[in-house]
Amino acid sequence: MTKKPIVALIYDFDGTLSPGNMQEFGFIQAVGKTKEEFWSMSDGIAVGQDASNVLSYMKLMYDEAHKAGIPLRRSKFKEFGKQIELFPGVKEWFTLVNNYGRERGVKVEHYINSSGLKEIIEGSPIASEFKHIYAGTFIYNDEGEAEWPGIAVDHTAKTQFLFKISKGIFSQHDTKKVNASMADDKKRIPFTHMIYFGDGETDIPCMKIVGMFGGNPIAVYDPASPKKHAAAAKMRQQGRVKFITPAVYTGDSRTFRIVASIIDKIKAEEELRELSNFR
Repeated sequence: MTKKPIVALIYDFDGTLSPGNMQEFGFIQAVGKTKEEFWSMSDGIAVGQDASNVLSYMKLMYDEAHKAGIPLRRSKFKEFGKQIELFPGVKEWFTLVNNYGRERGVKVEHYINSSGLKEIIEGSPIASEFKHIYAGTFIYNDEGEAEWPGIAVDHTAKTQFLFKISKGIFSQHDTKKVNASMADDKKRIPFTHMIYFGDGETDIPCMKIVGMFGGNPIAVYDPASPKKHAAAAKMRQQGRVKFITPAVYTGDSRTFRIVASIIDKIKAEEELRELSNFR
């Protein structure tokens, strides 16, 4: 019996599945800041200290939560995650695509590859849809409170997770297996079977790698933002992505038509490969 090909749909989170940054749906309000104030302060740390933007926002979250008397526990992050807004159709999207893949004889898996926080995403209403969530995390003390960044995921760090997905590695801290040599036919998911969704500059390295190895990078954009549309169009003009689409995930959307066509293509290529191996 021929093994079903696996198709990996890999998503950035902020601006891709949600119209804002995840910190903007509860956390920033809880510490008494506007989103403009919070991100201005975060950028100030990064520029002033010549530091990572990701580590800067994580430090600011820690500092502001302590000032406001908010204990940063996993459970508290998950509470904030419940408040995240999602683009149209996102909640139904996963069942829609899974069913389509099943009808075509393809197994579909969904992954998050985000510079945001895993703990917040785990509280979102769609957390259970993902095979694995690759994102930033905190280290917690014996009382269960965050005390230090555990993993900070910037735009280049995100690329390592593509190789982990390909090899079937679900540990964020692993550096040995991901760098070990592996024959292409032994990889769990080849890059040609990847569909990568992103919306901005932090996704460009991943888009470039997925496209370079024959996969399918897609730039999504908030349909209410001409600026986001222009940024997506620019990425296509520069050859960084194969497709652009509004961040609408309903069954009648352009997004679904693109993904369905890619699944059909992957299935057809797998069948042709099998036919070519006939002796």
